[in-house]
Amino acid sequence: MYKFFAVLAFFTSFFSVADNVPNVRLGVLKYGTVNWEVEVIKQNKLDEKYGFNLHVLSLASKNASAVALQSDAVDIILTDWLWVNRQRFNHKSYTLFPTSIATGGLYVPNDSKIDSVTGLRGLKIGIAGGEVDKNWLLLQAYSRKKYGFDIKQETLPSFTSPALLNVLMRRGELDGGINFWHYGTRLKTQGYKLLISVPQMLAELDIANDVPLLGWVFDENWAKQHPQLIQRFLLASLEAKQILYSSDEQWQQIRKLTKAENDSVFSTLKSDYRAGLLHQFGEKERNATQQIFTVLAEQGGQNLVGKATSLDMGTFWTMDESKLTLIPAVDYESQP
Repeated sequence: MYKFFAVLAFFTSFFSVADNVPNVRLGVLKYGTVNWEVEVIKQNKLDEKYGFNLHVLSLASKNASAVALQSDAVDIILTDWLWVNRQRFNHKSYTLFPTSIATGGLYVPNDSKIDSVTGLRGLKIGIAGGEVDKNWLLLQAYSRKKYGFDIKQETLPSFTSPALLNVLMRRGELDGGINFWHYGTRLKTQGYKLLISVPQMLAELDIANDVPLLGWVFDENWAKQHPQLIQRFLLASLEAKQILYSSDEQWQQIRKLTKAENDSVFSTLKSDYRAGLLHQFGEKERNATQQIFTVLAEQGGQNLVGKATSLDMGTFWTMDESKLTLIPAVDYESQP
């Protein structure tokens, strides 16, 4: 089992900076929150510490990230495991190292009298991720199981961009909204509350463990050809997350990147980011992921899962733990 942040994986071998340091080409969305972690790697020279050079290519969209990986313009991207699973059923050898859990949910105004999803009958719901947004699909499954309520048919779904969704919420043109986590954070600071959270949806669907959503994705053939390089990158990534998990000072150094409008938004972004980190990934989490695949496949169909009929065994990357030693997590706040 991988354990993140309670312990930090560290190589037993010493990484010296040689003249011929290998490169890792990373593709990330230009305005994505992943840039916070990338900046921490750069500021703390973690790529140098682990013996590689991190080259970052900024990309405009999720589709651009996929194209960059498929065309060998980059070695690694950040995306979700459902995309990886689709690719594996198309005979592609991509795999994923999980990094964060599914979070968020359905937001309504703090003063709303709606106390369950059935109260949204006939009302307008905004969804930022499109018709196959994972949280929207989970909400459909949750509503049907708990209340026998077809929220897709009984409400007025409106699919829009994340930024516009928040604007429409503030204007009162939407009665509820499902948005990406950092936009949801802003709603929380602007007078909105979670009517139903993703963990509550999963619990109702008898999925008890934290389910990974996103992760670092790469070709497993490339990783097998460069086993030390991929592990070095993942260890640098884990340490950057550990720093963000532990150090308020580091957050101040990347505050500009968060584009926080005020101290309240900044503080909530920090706490929500930390809450969304994946702390472990083992057999229970894999089983939970298989369960959620079944739910999402039923709700989203081929538009979401493609030709996949199950969760491929190779969707998640397995590190060679024999080369790793676990040490206590670093308390960066206590360091001089």
